[in-house]
Amino acid sequence: MTATASALTPPSAGRLAQLRRADPSSYIVYVGFVLIAVVMSIALHGDGFLQRQNLINILLQTAPITVMAVGSVFVLSTGEIDLSIGSVVALSALVAAVEVRDHGTIVGVLAGLGTGAAVGLANGLLVTKLRLPSFLVTLGMMGLCTGIAQRLTGLQAIPSTDVNFNGLFGSGSLAGVSTLIVWSLAFVLVGHFLYRQTRIGAHVLATGDNSRAARVSGIKADRIRLGVLVASGLCAAMAGLLYTGRLHGATYTLGSSDLLTVIAAVVIGGTRLFGGRGTVVGALIGSLMLGMLNNGLILAGLSDPEQQIARGLIILVSVALTLREDKS
Repeated sequence: MTATASALTPPSAGRLAQLRRADPSSYIVYVGFVLIAVVMSIALHGDGFLQRQNLINILLQTAPITVMAVGSVFVLSTGEIDLSIGSVVALSALVAAVEVRDHGTIVGVLAGLGTGAAVGLANGLLVTKLRLPSFLVTLGMMGLCTGIAQRLTGLQAIPSTDVNFNGLFGSGSLAGVSTLIVWSLAFVLVGHFLYRQTRIGAHVLATGDNSRAARVSGIKADRIRLGVLVASGLCAAMAGLLYTGRLHGATYTLGSSDLLTVIAAVVIGGTRLFGGRGTVVGALIGSLMLGMLNNGLILAGLSDPEQQIARGLIILVSVALTLREDKS
């Protein structure tokens, strides 16, 4: 009995110690998700919050945000940031819509995704080759892409009438599930696998945690930074295709308010702003949580400025928790 007790004690003690040392930010998003869901369900029960169609609408509205959040997890985990994703959404959507109209679905999809990849590559080269801060590089690229998007079609919206494109990227379904939801889940699953189960994810985390140590250990940190910025551009372009497919058209205003939402979803999901830790699943939950919050505020009759205030408060609290952790 004594031997058995002594054999069981160390693992139990170890688990208790791990629980005591557990970072609250690693699970606070899940608690917050449940709390918001419960509060909204009770407060807005008579307004149809729990109706099936409303819940589906939340999933549809958050799909592009979720796709961009997956790319942002990788970028933030390396200690970089991409502020250009919102403008890439609009530019890629417009390019895709124009090419689909003129040359068909395949060319349009490749052109849209290629636009996002090209912007991401430009960001990555400026950051890795010229050693410029990603904050300033992507801030400048945001303005550049916004201007090109506005000039590309003269501020005119471009309708998307291609049935195949719209069905594939927004209005269609697969086994009764909207293609928007299918695409967002696919990006989450692939992103989670790469982040947690492959060498790529390990190198991303090592680069963000200690770039100099990563280089000494043989990790090509600049190649990792370049890769995640290209991936972020591709994710933003994919979000642009999803917006175009769902709305049956593209305009230069697409994605204009998504940057804050994406960063908030990623940070409250458990990804550190300064690199070294992240979670794709947490970003998904963060995206859904913000989607529920926005949906609830709309059902409650609150205005858009009040929704912006709520988003701002959430990201401020998240940043405060992250900074507190980094100082401890």
